[in-house]
Amino acid sequence: MPRRFILCIAIWGVSACAGNLPPAPATLPVTAEVDIPALDTATADALVLDALAAAAPDERIVPAFDAQRVRWNIDVETYSTHPRVLYYLGYFDGIARTTMGIFLQRGARYEQMIRRRFEAEGLPGDLGYLALIESGYSNEAVSRSYAVGMWQFIRGTGRLYGLRVDSWVDERRDPVKATDAAARHLRDLRDRFGSLYLAAAAYNAGAGKVSRGLAASDTMDDTDDDATSDAAFFRLASADLLAAETQDYVPKLIASALIAKAPERYGFVAPSTVPFEYDSIVVSDVTGLDVIARLAETGLPEIRDLNPQYLRLATPPRSASIIRLPAGTGTMVAERYAELPPAQRVRFITYRVPRTERLTAVAARYHLPAADVRSANPRLRTATPPAGTVLVIPTVAVPSALAMRATGAVGSLHARRDLGGGRIHRVKRGETLSGIARRYRVSMSALSRANALASRDDLRAGMRLRIPG
Repeated sequence: MPRRFILCIAIWGVSACAGNLPPAPATLPVTAEVDIPALDTATADALVLDALAAAAPDERIVPAFDAQRVRWNIDVETYSTHPRVLYYLGYFDGIARTTMGIFLQRGARYEQMIRRRFEAEGLPGDLGYLALIESGYSNEAVSRSYAVGMWQFIRGTGRLYGLRVDSWVDERRDPVKATDAAARHLRDLRDRFGSLYLAAAAYNAGAGKVSRGLAASDTMDDTDDDATSDAAFFRLASADLLAAETQDYVPKLIASALIAKAPERYGFVAPSTVPFEYDSIVVSDVTGLDVIARLAETGLPEIRDLNPQYLRLATPPRSASIIRLPAGTGTMVAERYAELPPAQRVRFITYRVPRTERLTAVAARYHLPAADVRSANPRLRTATPPAGTVLVIPTVAVPSALAMRATGAVGSLHARRDLGGGRIHRVKRGETLSGIARRYRVSMSALSRANALASRDDLRAGMRLRIPG
């Protein structure tokens, strides 16, 4: 998946950029003091990265390697003193220390799940630290190339490995399904190249670029190393046969594994996060996450955190879906849901058509398929409702400004809050989602989520975007 992860994401009130780490220089510069002022959450990471460009990482923190106390199931021992690995050890423990601490804490929640699923595919669990350098374990991460989720799948690769990506569901954001897909993808790359580190390089750059690098290396005939060994990666990197980002990718992985497996050695507090555990139920048709939150006696944010793949805060219509629930609530929610009339499983708003217009135009105002609007209005007999017609619209839709002015919200406070406030931006020709996000100082993931955009391909001139916040 050739792309650079550069989008900053704000989690727990701290801005973080996992994959926008600077390339390590060919030789380590002289250590310099870096005076970093107190940082606000919106600019912290940018200032840190700017500082790094002018100074070396703090070299004080590289401890002696101790293979007796901690063991890894990827080869970190051989490369623990490699200059690029030492560079990123210093970076993670120095200038990026706060960010690394956040990633370690977040990763502790998913580590057990990732290890189990990687090992089920015959992969070492420590290879799962790739999620740290890909996204900082964020399910909401979106790169400039529109790679999405914890494992940073582009749309095509995600679909190739069975992930659903459409206007309702983006399973690249699903921590479980995306982890399964990443494990199978890495297994296939490992089987192709015979090396975990070459597989990791191919995950970053694409299999074709690694194959071409190996072919070029073979013509040089300057080593007796096995072409499919982990050492082959470092041979390609030293010969400049991989892109700079990919040359640094495996050293970042090794440095991350060294720290994450033994955080106390580097002065980090061992994470204490509760593991990712949950119950689940199967629903047969469209169901609002806010309704499930009420049945589970919890808040919508907790339900959404467990189900980030549902872009519209509801499961898609006309299909069965799995909804994850807080651990211990599955039986209670299943019983309550079975007793809930279908009409109460999703909240609705009403929309009074201000003038005669086609149903497809109404649906477009809410970024919904026309079939979904029609299914919510079974008595509608025409594709062109006349002025004054009152239509029922699921509140999971995202309305345009015109629709907001013509809509009267009923049902939940959540629906009224979504419809009643916020800024609207009309997309001009040539504008990009990243540019709009920068203009309004919001993250691309938040902007995409607020408007149910699965990819940049969904952005159209004339579209009205709701600006979150």
